[in-house]
Amino acid sequence: MYFPSARPHPHQWRQVVVCLLLSGALTVMGCRPKPATKDADINLSVHFNPDRPAVGPAAVTISLRDAAGEPVHLGALDVEANMNHAGMRPVFAHLKETEPGRYSGSIDFTMGGDWFLLVSGKFPGGRHLDKKVDVPGVGSK
Repeated sequence: MYFPSARPHPHQWRQVVVCLLLSGALTVMGCRPKPATKDADINLSVHFNPDRPAVGPAAVTISLRDAAGEPVHLGALDVEANMNHAGMRPVFAHLKETEPGRYSGSIDFTMGGDWFLLVSGKFPGGRHLDKKVDVPGVGSK
């Protein structure tokens, strides 16, 4: 029967220390609470003019309210509009705050069909707003 010596070789100590440090770091990282969803407390509504957008430019207004119903001030929003199927180039728009919590601009839809908007903005403290909004049934010309 083989019995290892009571004293490990010096390079084995290094391996043991590294393993202990890594396992401790992973334990600490895994036990941290997950941050709350960044924008779960923000209510977003989208309105188009015309109400049912068609191929071409459409005026868009996005309203942002917090959980208490107060307007959310970001100064501006960036919008990326994409079709639900792959292969189409996205369309981009920059919306400016026209009154407290209301952002207006124009999106130029390039094809009829189902679209979605990726709405993003940045709060003064550095927190980000990221929301996805479906726009079904953009009409053809």
